[in-house]
Amino acid sequence: MNPVIGLDVSKGESHAQAFLDRGEAHGKIFRFNHDLEGLSAFLNYVRAVESVAGISPCIVMEATGHYHSPVVQFLDEHQYLYIVINPLISYEAKKTNLRRVKTDAADAYQLGALFYKEEFEPIKKRGQHLMNLRYLTRQHESLTGMYVQVKLQFQAILDQVFPEYHGVFGDLYSKVSLRFLALHPTSKEILEMSEQEISTEIHHLIARGKSTSWSLERAQILMAAAKRNPFKETAFPSHLISMQLLIKLLLQYQDHLADLDKSIEILVEELPEYDLIQSIPGIGTKIAATILAEIGEIDRFDHAKKLVAFAGVDPSVFASGKFVATQNRITKHGSRRLRTALYQAVQCGIRSNRNKKLRTYYDKSVLKESFSK
Repeated sequence: MNPVIGLDVSKGESHAQAFLDRGEAHGKIFRFNHDLEGLSAFLNYVRAVESVAGISPCIVMEATGHYHSPVVQFLDEHQYLYIVINPLISYEAKKTNLRRVKTDAADAYQLGALFYKEEFEPIKKRGQHLMNLRYLTRQHESLTGMYVQVKLQFQAILDQVFPEYHGVFGDLYSKVSLRFLALHPTSKEILEMSEQEISTEIHHLIARGKSTSWSLERAQILMAAAKRNPFKETAFPSHLISMQLLIKLLLQYQDHLADLDKSIEILVEELPEYDLIQSIPGIGTKIAATILAEIGEIDRFDHAKKLVAFAGVDPSVFASGKFVATQNRITKHGSRRLRTALYQAVQCGIRSNRNKKLRTYYDKSVLKESFSK
């Protein structure tokens, strides 16, 4: 026997359908919640299938963001093999059915039946390490997106309160810049202070390594910026309230992202592939971590073309009659995050000629494209 359990996972609950072998469905659909009682009932269900089949069943489920995490952790705890497949695979399989049925029970049955049609690799123990890395890199991406939105809001407010403040500290979003602006958000407050007072306050805010001469230089630049500012104080006190809130958020996001960076670096350095992929010019820690995390177990791709397709960078095919298109867009059917990381790696590689071979190839491609037009 070759038992398997198809598991359709949704928010807070799952539906399971067991098979003892190809075409041999076992029992009815089993529904359980993702709480302690429900997961315990599912464990009894799995053990019952194991008792009938004589061997442990493999569990097949779709990747569902974070909804399948409780089930995955529970299966890991009890040492059951499981397979998490790309939803695109099951979607394509469903399209081959003559009847169009979309229910949780039907999906669970379909996943179990799909196990006997495809060759899937179970999640290995190393996969948990990669899964942790994937959660961290995706969390980093999400927080970075929110951080960028707050920066845009902050800039809009700053342009209405103190537009000349840009460039005073070099990096507008450095901690010393944000903390000083939180204390003195208008040019009027700056002009009421002496250069020495400003310098002393800046020196108290900066980290180690900066001299008093640097603080004095910033004070002079800041004083000049305050004098150039088109308005000494804002006509809308609400802007100052918003600015204080946004500065707090920016500092918090910076701290959270820094913590994530450290955690990602610790995890990715334990992977043997990390040194190899980071040796490519243009690929740093963050991009390397994202690429490795999104690929997962590399040995599940028995050919390079399958990995290319998984990334969605394989060219599409368009042919009709005697016409065959020679210039086609990439399919974009694979992992969006992996595709983005690869694009960022290419950008970093060709920028400032970090990756000379890639830059040469890029220049030839651009030149060829310009001649063909």
